Amino acid sequence: MIIVVDYGMGNLLSVSRKISKITNKVKISSDPLDIINADKIILPGVGHFANGVKKIKEYNLWDVLNNEVLIKKKPVLGICLGMQLMSKFSEEGNEQGFGWIDGKVKLFKSDNIRLKVPQMGWNTITQKKPSLLLNKVDDKSEFYFVHSYYLDSNNPNEVLATTDYIKKFTSAIERDNIFGTQFHPEKSHTIGEKLLTNFINL
Repeated sequence: MIIVVDYGMGNLLSVSRKISKITNKVKISSDPLDIINADKIILPGVGHFANGVKKIKEYNLWDVLNNEVLIKKKPVLGICLGMQLMSKFSEEGNEQGFGWIDGKVKLFKSDNIRLKVPQMGWNTITQKKPSLLLNKVDDKSEFYFVHSYYLDSNNPNEVLATTDYIKKFTSAIERDNIFGTQFHPEKSHTIGEKLLTNFINL
């Protein structure tokens, strides 16, 4: 069973609908027992970083997610805010994240009127290492982005892909059982469905 974590933030239904096209073994849940019994976890999210941390703790999911991901090594995919929450710290609310990934989340700053904040729309990714998550996903594939903050990674070994917008930033991460995408695979048509299929089949 794949659990899409409901912590009161974001794009739960669109993620669940996309996954249900691939497998019927998907459930939206905020129940810690469902996360404990899950085969894989998807941590979605749209919104404010500090509020996301607050909500996860209010839902009593912080410790169980840490245990399932760090101790049991359960595969987890963070999407957009979900990936950012895996970092150590965010400027958005000056709040600490899970710390699963070595990096900080920073606000885009642009002096170019053509490069507006937030980044909204399609952009390409440059793959940095082989990965089962990106199996049969071509380098320079386009994915859909909506975000004002980006992950500034401190560990090149954790960077799965980068994207250029205002600056080069980390658009996908991978470390052992931990995966994340700044872009939205559930909104990225066929190529996004392929990425989600790869995660399901890990």
